[in-house]
Order: sequence, then structure tokens, then C-alpha cells
Amino acid sequence: MKVIEIKDLHKIYNSTEVKVHAVNGVTLDFDEAEFATIVGPSGSGKTTLLNLLGGLDMPTSGQILIDGTDLSTLKPSALIDFRMRNIGFVFQAYNLLPVLTAEENVEFIMSLQKMSTAEREERTMELLKAVGLADRADSRPSKLSGGQQQRVAVARALASRPKFVLADEPTANLDSKSASILLEIMEKLNKEEKITFIFSTHDPRVVKMAHRVITLEDGKVVSDEER
Repeated sequence: MKVIEIKDLHKIYNSTEVKVHAVNGVTLDFDEAEFATIVGPSGSGKTTLLNLLGGLDMPTSGQILIDGTDLSTLKPSALIDFRMRNIGFVFQAYNLLPVLTAEENVEFIMSLQKMSTAEREERTMELLKAVGLADRADSRPSKLSGGQQQRVAVARALASRPKFVLADEPTANLDSKSASILLEIMEKLNKEEKITFIFSTHDPRVVKMAHRVITLEDGKVVSDEER
């Protein structure tokens, strides 16, 4: 079942000096429970493509359909709500709220969705257990290692059972052991929760574990390899 359909997608940035065609005619589909990565040199359009998929930026032309919903047709408030309910994000810089505990960071999106307290608490502890941090639920980010913070970020991304998770260079700031643990956790959750994961990365460890590798150059798809 197709979760995402991308049709002839373009993103052009204009400045006074130069026009940059960051995404140039990309057409792709992603199915349920894929574990895919987007690779390519710096400036190839990886992060721009992820930002477009996540509704964080709007295309110059083309379409992105998520479960049949065209993101470009949504008004700003509807887009925020749609993104919150359907898309999880894992960022290179973790982006945890420093004043909240690990448990509160994971619960945050669910509280915005008006889930009941009991449902939030159950889902939060289920996810913290899944990422191996049930015993650190009361710890704030400053008391967690980089790898632990990124695992909290993964739990947060999955909290609302999104259609897919976008992970932009999620292992870039981690040592080898922490990166391996994180990737194994995400692969396990991908299988158990049937949630699509889409990475952008330079990390060969991520590429090795991916079931599909899409290569971009100059904003264009130059290869799309199934494993």
C-alpha cells in the first residue's frame, strides 16, 4: 500500500545572485513499512526533499500525496494538524525540549492531540521501554548522552503512530556504538509498528541497513535500488 506518492516535484530557491534548483523533477512512491534512505553528495537535495515530504517547506511545483491527501491543498492550520497526526520527525540535533523529562518529551505531541492521560502514559512507557530508556523516564535531556537523547527523539517521533518517520542525518552526532544501537531500535520498530522510515544520510552504517537506497544528484534521482 502506497503511503507517499511524489509526482514531478520541483523546488527552486531564488536569490538576487543565483537560482538553485534544489529538487528537480523527482517522482517516487513509498510503501507501508519501508526502511529507505536517501543518499547523495552535499547539495544534492536530500534535506530539501525531506523538508518537502514533511510539509516543512512547499514545492515550487509538483505534488506530494500522503494517503491520497495533497499537502499543497491544505491551509496552514490544517497542514500543522495533518503533520502532527501523520508524520514523525527525527532531527540530527535531537530537538528535545530541555525543560521536560524524557517521558514528558515523548508525551508532548500526544498532549497536543488531546489524548487521554492514561493513553499517553501507556504509549509513552511502551516506547521508552522499546528504546531501552524506561529507567530514564524522569531524566531531562541534559542528564542523557547524545545516543540516549536521540533514542528519546525516536520514541517521540513514533508516539502518535504516524504514517511515516523522516530522519535527517540521525546518526551524525553519535559514536559507532550509539549509532548501531539506534539503528537496530529503528529497524525493530519499523517491523513491529509497520511504520515507514525515510532517512537522509551520509552514514554508510545507515545505508548498509536500509532496504532501499535512493541516490540524488543535483536534485534528481539517479538510482533507486531495492535490497
